[in-house]
Amino acid sequence: MKTIKLLSLLLFVSVMTSCSSVRVSADYDKTVDYSQYKTYAFYKDGIDKVKIHDLDKKRILKAIEVELKAKGLTPSDNPDLLINFSTDANERIDVNNWSYGYGWGWGPFGFGTGYSSVSTTTEGTLFIDLIDGKRKELVWQGVGEGVLTKDIERKEERIREFVAKIMAKYPPQPKK
Repeated sequence: MKTIKLLSLLLFVSVMTSCSSVRVSADYDKTVDYSQYKTYAFYKDGIDKVKIHDLDKKRILKAIEVELKAKGLTPSDNPDLLINFSTDANERIDVNNWSYGYGWGWGPFGFGTGYSSVSTTTEGTLFIDLIDGKRKELVWQGVGEGVLTKDIERKEERIREFVAKIMAKYPPQPKK
């Protein structure tokens, strides 16, 4: 019985820690000098097309703004960078089967039991695009993927985590 409790605890901890992580990646134009970008503005036409509610849009915009300002960029009406974002979400269904037994062989000489659980989570993807303001070309894209929350208290924190981890990849550090 202690083994079942230990396995259940380990499963719970692994699920909870996997839920809190955000997987990030970035792609960028290697020919661009990113030190030239000092100002930014949000690309309203692109952001207006994002199919999430306005409260989450505001949360994402605020989190991006905080990160850009921390990197020394300032808002401008004539920006070096246009900032756009988009989102995607998918339901993930996890089925866990646990079984154990003791005894020998099949049939009446052994004993075993099993346990199954099904859980669903929403996995979200946030794309942040940085577009050269003069050339109107994408120069950098960061992507974050992870489990979303519907808990209002944790939602803003989760959005900030997504954005901070994505923006940590900007400006790109070319490999030497």
